[in-house]
Amino acid sequence: MSTIRKPLDVTAVGLMVLICLVWSVQQIGLKATGHLAAPVLQIGVRSVIAAFCVWALVRLRGDRIPFSGSTAVTGVFVGLLFGFEFLLLAESIKLTSASHVVVFLYTAPIFAALGLHWRLPSERLAAGQWVGIALAAAGIAVAFIGNGPSTSADLSSMLLGDLLALCAGAGWGATTIVIRCSRLSTVPATHTLFYQLAAAGVLLTLAAFASGQTLIVPTWLLGLNLVFQAFVVCFFSFLVWFWMLTQYRASQLGVLSLMSPLFGVVLGVLLLGEPLSMEFLLGSSIVLAGIVIVTGYPWFRQWRLRHASSIAVKRTAD
Repeated sequence: MSTIRKPLDVTAVGLMVLICLVWSVQQIGLKATGHLAAPVLQIGVRSVIAAFCVWALVRLRGDRIPFSGSTAVTGVFVGLLFGFEFLLLAESIKLTSASHVVVFLYTAPIFAALGLHWRLPSERLAAGQWVGIALAAAGIAVAFIGNGPSTSADLSSMLLGDLLALCAGAGWGATTIVIRCSRLSTVPATHTLFYQLAAAGVLLTLAAFASGQTLIVPTWLLGLNLVFQAFVVCFFSFLVWFWMLTQYRASQLGVLSLMSPLFGVVLGVLLLGEPLSMEFLLGSSIVLAGIVIVTGYPWFRQWRLRHASSIAVKRTAD
C-alpha cells in the first residue's frame, strides 16, 4: 500500500462535511432519547450491531479477523479503552448539554498530540504547536468557569458532565496513541474497528446491566435513533473515515474534523433548545483555535515551505 497521501479535493471535503454532521448528530440523538433508554445501553447495543456488520464485511471480502495472538490482545485492549471513552461519554450526556459534550470530546487531538510527542520522535511537537496546546488549555478553563445554570445543584451537575466529556476526549486521544504505537498500525482498518466496536459493545452492555440502566421505552424515535447510531454512525461513518485516512493527508482531515463540534453546538441550540453562555462560546472558540494550530501545523508548515520555494525559484528565473 502506498504511503503517499493526496491533498484534499472536492470529494474529500464533501465526505468530511457529511461525516462531521453525522458525528455531531450522534450526541443530539443520544440526548434526545436518553429518557427512553440509557445512553450507555444505546451505545452498547449500537456497537454490537456495528461490530457484526464489520465482521460480515470482512468475511465477504474473503478476509479473517484474528481472534488470538498479540494483535488480538492489543485489539481487545484498545477496544476496552474505546469502550471506557464511550462509558464516560454516556454518563456525561446525562449531566450536561450535547453542545458541551461535543466540544469537550473533540479535545482528543490535543491529548493524542501530547502522547505521541512523548512516544514517537517523528511526532515531536513544534514550538507553534505548543502555543496551540496552551490556547486549548486556556479555552477549557474559560469554558469551565463560564456561568451555567442558576442553581448550584444544576451547575455542579453540568460541571461534572463537562469534566466527564473532557475525560472522554482524553480517552479518545489515548486510543489513538495505542493504535499508532502498536501492531494495530499495520493491520487493516476494518480489523481495528471490529476490535473497538466488539469490546466496547460488550463492556457497555455489561455496564448498563450492572448499573441497572436497562429500562427501555419502545418508541419509533428510539428505534430510529438506534438504527442511525449503529448503521450510519458506527458502521458507515467510521469506515469512510478510516478509508479517507488511507487516501488523504491526516493533518488536513484533522482540521476539517473540527466541523463536528461546530455542528454540534449549532444543532444543540436549534434542535434541543440548549442555552449557551458567552463564556462557553468564548472558551470553546479558543479551544477550537488551539486544536486547529496543533493539528494543522504540519499542513501550514508544508504550505509555507512550498510557497517560499516557489518564490525562490521565481527569483532565480528572473
